[in-house]
Amino acid sequence: MWRSLRRVKIPTPVAAHGAVRRSRWKHSLRYTQEYQRSVESPEDFWAEAAKDVQWFRPWDKVLDEYVCCGSQGPIHKWFAGAQLNTSYNALDFHVACGRGKSVAIRYDSPLSNTKRSLTYDELLEQVSTFAGGLRKLGVKKGDRVLIYMPAVVECAVAMLACARLGAIHSVVFGGFASGELAARIDDAQPTPKGVIKYEPLLNEALERASWKPKKNVILQREMCPFDLQKGRDIEWHDLMAQSSPVDAVPVLATDPLYILYTSGTTGMPKGVVRDNGGHAVALKWSMSNIMNTYPGETFWAASDMGWVVGHSYIVYGPLLQGCTVRSHRTLLLLLLLLTIVSRCGQSVIYEGKPVGTPDAGAYWRVLSEYGVKTMFTAPTALRAIRKEDPDGKLIQQNKAAVHETFKAMFVAGERGDPKTLKFFADQLEVPVVDHWWQTETGWPMSSQCLGMKQDTTSGPYPGIKFGSVSRAVPGYNIQLMSAEKSEHDAHHGHNHDSDEPDKELVVKLPLPPGHVPVALLVLKNDNERSHEEITAQVVADVREQIGSFVCLKTVAMVPGLPKTRSGKVMRATISAIAESRPFKVPATIENAGVLADVREALKKVGYAENDVIMQ
Repeated sequence: MWRSLRRVKIPTPVAAHGAVRRSRWKHSLRYTQEYQRSVESPEDFWAEAAKDVQWFRPWDKVLDEYVCCGSQGPIHKWFAGAQLNTSYNALDFHVACGRGKSVAIRYDSPLSNTKRSLTYDELLEQVSTFAGGLRKLGVKKGDRVLIYMPAVVECAVAMLACARLGAIHSVVFGGFASGELAARIDDAQPTPKGVIKYEPLLNEALERASWKPKKNVILQREMCPFDLQKGRDIEWHDLMAQSSPVDAVPVLATDPLYILYTSGTTGMPKGVVRDNGGHAVALKWSMSNIMNTYPGETFWAASDMGWVVGHSYIVYGPLLQGCTVRSHRTLLLLLLLLTIVSRCGQSVIYEGKPVGTPDAGAYWRVLSEYGVKTMFTAPTALRAIRKEDPDGKLIQQNKAAVHETFKAMFVAGERGDPKTLKFFADQLEVPVVDHWWQTETGWPMSSQCLGMKQDTTSGPYPGIKFGSVSRAVPGYNIQLMSAEKSEHDAHHGHNHDSDEPDKELVVKLPLPPGHVPVALLVLKNDNERSHEEITAQVVADVREQIGSFVCLKTVAMVPGLPKTRSGKVMRATISAIAESRPFKVPATIENAGVLADVREALKKVGYAENDVIMQ
């Protein structure tokens, strides 16, 4: 529908979408039909989905394709010519529909012992006022704003305020050191920036960066006051007190919403530019049709807002979802609507860890306390919880309260091993859905859409087995390999999990020409077997379970594998160490200390003969 630009103008009477609170995939035939329609007639498919977004101006063309000089292929633009504002869709529209008193965000920080709740009214006021402050500092449509903050409400406010002005935000993960922050300042060339408490990191980054931001907006936190520099820094609350709310600025659907840098597991991170229109349409569709989460229900993504998960499913997805409504003229349906849509979707911002804040029961406390229906986390977090609570005692302590609202858990960011997923599915008695996507896509490419059968091979459309990459999501024309393929095909990218001898073994094929496989094993703490015994067992397992063509002969024992903070194994770094090639330690590494252990373990088996020079 096309909306007025006023922030709280009451829109045309609307009626609730018929699919509210019920999965559209109850019948497998529906999924098959929708998927085929999405790949055969993408314009029709996404034009229908776009009706759930509020537009200031309709599109000239749903999908515009053209070839740019020097490009590798055709360039695609979604909803060319259309105008909207993402902040308006996430906030103003819900307030205009009378849902301003509903809770929009719940903030929980065991680290600072703080809990907050903001309604849509309150969040709109903060966002529009901070947007006014940014405008006062000279920020306008098309400018870039770097945000360097922890998982706090103000980070979401800053993101939405940028979107409100048509400015492009670039959120940097709060754990990055000054060098990586400086690199992102130079690449994004922002105007103002928000920052967390890391004063020395910011100051050093600004000294090292060739691009100098004009102003820095500093959020002061009591646990670590920031020494403001006169003329350069302005305190968050001071700026808010000096500013007035501003209306949403119409932007083209193809205008950038944000720049987000990839994790950089193989080298320098690269900035991904996301547009406004396609982003809003896809996220709203995914909330309904993948996550099956609707107005009045709470969604929690246990991530950081510096990652794509935080952008899509902490901030924008849940807030955009609100109520899926369509226009209707009868008074009876309008009165019914006022009852149906009196509540709006909520999002949880959690500033804590899966373990240690204070224990492995932190997640289950949040689920029960805030009535979370759907959760998103990483397999690494689940493995950490299981290690601390192997029998699930803390789950059982909270199970009754959790079960009142909790319906599904989604995991992504790395492969979810079947044992971990099954453990939590059994303990929680809800579907645990492993799905796949990446920073470049912004939302899932393959997933089991909630409502479809799980872990079964019966029926007209088989379900998903634990450990599977799942199925292509409608809208993505991708091909996935099934277990029914030939042996040669099925072993490309084959993952083999083994209980004996007390290890997890992963073999990735095919190997590049001229390379031989080397296995790095992380053993359980209670292992008492010798290196020779374990090597013999692993080699035998590989020959029996995968095939002799793997030719595995070398096995190294390591205390841990280098991983990013999102749980990805840094294979390129391990390969460089083994071949004594210079490498740069990616800024996203979680456990840099294990690199020396990996080098020593590889030396013992004939690799990493020369000292590696880290660039």
